[in-house]
Amino acid sequence: MSDAALRVGVVGASGRMGRAVVRLAVQGGMNVVFASSTQDVGRDAGELAGVGPLGVAIAKDLGGLAAARAEVVVDFSAPAALPAIVEACAAASVALVSGTTGLDDAARAALDRAAAKVAVLWEPNMSVGVHVLAALVERAALALGAGYDVEVVEVHHRAKVDAPSGTAIRLGDVVKKVEGGRYVHGREGRPGPRAAEEIGMHAVRGGDVIGDHTVFFFGDGERIELTHRASSRDLFAHGALRAARWLAGKPARRYALAEILS
Repeated sequence: MSDAALRVGVVGASGRMGRAVVRLAVQGGMNVVFASSTQDVGRDAGELAGVGPLGVAIAKDLGGLAAARAEVVVDFSAPAALPAIVEACAAASVALVSGTTGLDDAARAALDRAAAKVAVLWEPNMSVGVHVLAALVERAALALGAGYDVEVVEVHHRAKVDAPSGTAIRLGDVVKKVEGGRYVHGREGRPGPRAAEEIGMHAVRGGDVIGDHTVFFFGDGERIELTHRASSRDLFAHGALRAARWLAGKPARRYALAEILS
């Protein structure tokens, strides 16, 4: 399927990520046919994204999704909104790519239900580089073994509402899968000596940092640091659109970004 033929809907279109998705989709030759958000309702999605008018007004809900005949929806919205979004995609037979983070059990269950009807790809981080980092973390954990202490540190802007980040948890889960262990979220007071099975998880907030993630492997006399730093939100939008391009037309089930990279 060519990019020009791909009909894309964008949920959360007035947010920073949503505007980036609209802009890069248009610049990539895709056809943005639907946009929704809780803000800027009625404004042209293209003008808001800085690419000129598209004739697509931002809707307040997904009632017009089916009529727009989108083939795939890209979602960067809010966790509480996700169940309604996935239900609308399933009802309209539209594939879904979602990068919304901070999901609760209800949102995760909604994704699973929708995957019985349409193709669904959810990732807490749409960066290709982060998924390469996860592969390197797995390789390091396998090679180093349980004799190394693992700590995960993530840094984000002051406005981020969830902690730790979904990406930090994903990286920690890679370690847990290899060697087991349990999360310890920060330390204070007198927690005592570090237990061997601990996986430290630390969230730092401040300024306008887009997202840094470092996994430390501490051994006796040495340490290894594996780090990814995001310098532009465009990289997440590029990853989501790459996923949308790949997901359109796929059979109904859950997918992962790692499948695209492989």
